[in-house]
Formats: sequence, structure tokens, C-alpha cells
Amino acid sequence: MQKDTGSGDVSPSHVGRVRHRRRPNETATDGNRANGTVLLVSDQNKYKSMLIRTYSTLWMIGGFVFVVYMGHLYIWAMVVVIQIFMATELFNLLRRSSEEKQLPGFRLLNWHFFFTAMLFTYGRFLSRELVNTVTSDHLLYKLVSGLIKYQMFICYFLYIAGFVWFILTLKKKTYNYQFKQYAWTHMILLTVFAQSSFTVANIFEGMFWFLLPASLIVINDIAAYLFGFFLGRTPLIKLSPKKTWEGFIGASVTTIISAFLLANVMGHFQWLTCPRKDLSTGWLTCDPGSMFKPEHYFLGDWVPQWFPWKEVFLLPVQWHALALGLFASIIAPFGGFFASGFKRAFKIKDFGDSIPGHGGITDRMDCQMVMAVFAYIYHQSFISPHNFSVDTILDQIVRNLTYEEQKSLYQQLGEIFRERQFMQS
Repeated sequence: MQKDTGSGDVSPSHVGRVRHRRRPNETATDGNRANGTVLLVSDQNKYKSMLIRTYSTLWMIGGFVFVVYMGHLYIWAMVVVIQIFMATELFNLLRRSSEEKQLPGFRLLNWHFFFTAMLFTYGRFLSRELVNTVTSDHLLYKLVSGLIKYQMFICYFLYIAGFVWFILTLKKKTYNYQFKQYAWTHMILLTVFAQSSFTVANIFEGMFWFLLPASLIVINDIAAYLFGFFLGRTPLIKLSPKKTWEGFIGASVTTIISAFLLANVMGHFQWLTCPRKDLSTGWLTCDPGSMFKPEHYFLGDWVPQWFPWKEVFLLPVQWHALALGLFASIIAPFGGFFASGFKRAFKIKDFGDSIPGHGGITDRMDCQMVMAVFAYIYHQSFISPHNFSVDTILDQIVRNLTYEEQKSLYQQLGEIFRERQFMQS
């Protein structure tokens, strides 16, 4: 976001004539401009900016690959750290030091609501994995099962405590500021947790459903930048003046092709396709399921005679990956456009400056959040089985029955099995 910083200087020899100081990036012709901003293809400082951006991108990709290699629990920790950074950037957006000097401890209230929302969200999504992790210790198992059973009440009590805290801290001269901050805090929690919680759900459904969508957003972002950098001529949208149709179309084609190919590569690794049912970090092995088992396709009548391959083996999940690629290239960028409009409304260039060349964490996560929700909903709608399964029933037993009730159920099932065996014999 660029502000109009031109200053007016009155020339002694031309009274009444205002001369505006030209900014360095305004040397391009009007034909290469869009809404007052120079396109990347005509930006004189673009190579310096590209070098900084490339350096930061390589560091981020390297760190991301390392965390993925470490496993599901570490990726979850990464998501939590990202959430904290995002919340910090958004909390600071409307912060006014003059008002907060009169409200000691008011910022702590925001973080109280933040961690209450974190406890509620992850307690709901990871209850089964948590219980499965502590099954070997009877006392710890009872404690964890009790916490899960009363988790909603505990979170509600913590929220009400924050609500009462907020009422008790109201001061006459800061009512307007305090209620704005209260509403702003809830908007941040909705934005951060309602979407990133789906990311964690995708991780434990199988790292494939987290890694592929996240990779497609990165590929789309890089491809859009490169195509716009070298070929961009036609402005795409007023909210993001440097975005071009050339970058958008080039990135879309690249993302869809990458989705189809990456799904085949990732689908062959059980470490990525197996669901994680506890919070351990051990290696995973499982039956990959029909989605990740190769199917034979004969191409005889569809390809010319000179084409070397007459048959191919593809994973069924590759066809679903095309849907993810379409969404990542066409719909997910609107998360970035929304963020651009948001920054324009608040007259800021970036949400933060924690990533050189990219801005803040929130600037990098806008499209990822939209993509994570779609990936989860798509998986639940078209991939995950809708009928009852052993895992589903066990999950309900663990959530809703006490240890004594589970033991009683086990004994009753044993009696039923013995009766059936006796009747068959």
C-alpha cells in the first residue's frame, strides 16, 4: 500500500504553481501504471526486492520442510506459533498507547480470551488423539478423560471470567476504546481459530491433506509473482494494483498441473497418507486405502502412435487434487485480495515486518487460511467415509463414557462374543 507522500513546493518564479516531488518509482509511463502503483514488470527496484523476497522464501521453505519431516506434533506446534504471531499483529493494529496507559493489564485480557479459544478449539479437535496418548497410565487416563468430558464447561467458565474481568475494568473516559477492543478481539479469534483449527484437523487426518493444499498456495504465490514479474502488463484488480492477469493465469495453470503431479508423489509415502491417532512422533504405517492405490489406465486410442507411453498408473486421489488445484488458483487468491482491501481500509502496507520482503505472518497466511477450510470440507464431503466405522465408534466411547463404563462395555461385548461362539459350535 503506498501513501501519497508528494509534498507541494511553491516556486518563486511561478507563483501559485504547485510542484509535486516525484517519487523514485514514478518514472514509468502512465501506460504501465495501475491505480497509481507501478507494475512489477516496470518497477526499477524490482530485482533488489526479488532478491530479498527469494532469500526469505528459501528460509521459510527450508524451515517448513524440516518441521514436516519432524512430524505431526511439530507441525501442530508450528501452527500454534503462527497463530500467536498473527494475533499479535492483529491486536497491535488498533492498539492505542494513550488509552492503554489508563488501563493496566488490559492487553492481558486479550490474551486470556486467545488462550481460552485455543483450549476450546484444540480440545474439540484433538480429544481422541490426546486420550490415545495416555492410555497406558490409569490415573492420567482418568484425569484426561475427565478434562475432555468437562472441557466445554471449563472453557465457558474461563470465557465468563474474562467477560466479568472486562466489565470490572471499564473506565468512564475509555468506554469507546474498550468496547472496540472487545469486539476486535472476538473478530481476531474468529479469524484465527475458526480457520486454522481446520488446518490441525487436516494434519491428523493425514499429513497429505495438510501438505498438498499448503504447497499449492506456495506454488501459486511464487508462480504469480514470477509471471507478473517478467510478463505482467494487464492489471487484475484494483485492491492489489501490482497483481496482473498474466500472473494470475500463469499461476493458475502452474498450480493445477503441480496439484496433479504432487498428489502422485506424496501419495506414495505412508508417512504422509496415514492418519495420526495419537500425539506421539513415531513412524506411521497403515493400509493406504483405495485413494492411494495405483490404478491402471490404457491410453491406446487417446494418444498418437509416436507417443512412447500407451498406459499409465495413477492414484485416484490425483483427480481430487485437481479440485484442490482449481480452488488454490482461482478462489484462494481472493483471501489475499481481502487482506489487501483490509490493509487499504487501515492505511497500512503490511500487517507486520517479521518476514523481510513479505511483510508479517498474517500477510503470508491469508490465502492459506481459506485453503485449509476448503481442504477440510472437501475431505469430509468427498473422501472421508460417511458410514460408521470402528474409529468413529471408539471416538464416541472415549469421549462420552467413563473408564468404568468403558470397562463394563468391554465385559458385555466379551459375553456376547462367547455366546455367539457357543451357538456356532
